[in-house]
Amino acid sequence: MALIANRRSVMTLFSDPSCVQSHRTRIVLSEKDITADVVHIDHNNKPEDLSELNPYNSVPTLVDRDLVLYDARVIMEYFDERFPHPPLMPVDPVSRSKSRLALLHIENDWYRPMETIINGNEQESQQARIQLEESLISSIEVFGIKPYFLSDEFSLVDCSIAPLLWRLPSLGIKLSAQAKPIIEYSKLVFDRPSFRSSLTEQELEMFPA
Repeated sequence: MALIANRRSVMTLFSDPSCVQSHRTRIVLSEKDITADVVHIDHNNKPEDLSELNPYNSVPTLVDRDLVLYDARVIMEYFDERFPHPPLMPVDPVSRSKSRLALLHIENDWYRPMETIINGNEQESQQARIQLEESLISSIEVFGIKPYFLSDEFSLVDCSIAPLLWRLPSLGIKLSAQAKPIIEYSKLVFDRPSFRSSLTEQELEMFPA
């Protein structure tokens, strides 16, 4: 039986409507106004197609004709290279490497505890909640250096930070007035049309109006 994705004439992104990894790729799609068929799946009832396309049976998974990509960061960089305008990564190698280090920091220090908060037991979740909040607070000064994260321009780094900050209320984390630079940064990125259009119904419920 032919795979569903192979019968599609446009790029297809398999996405979980509440998954932060899927969300960051959808922000890039919106920012670059890329035409793609976003297929939201139930992570508890994944289609058979997905396991045939992706050996990890994970989302996000991108299908672009004969190309299949998985891992959010790989997909995001592919979007940025295939659709170069507007650019979301620096052009020069040094700045590009610094952006990749920032992404690694975000994934290791912020995404990992977030996943533990969501999937861990009560004790593990509480410890991870403290860890994430303390790590964000320790980065307050960095958020205040430039309008965006260490940059004057919106980038793939912001595409990764924004969905995490959006989820803080649902994770039981409320930033204090001390975190004003993070709060101001959050408002800046949340107000971008690309961010607003990337939100699913499930994600809209994560942040109080």
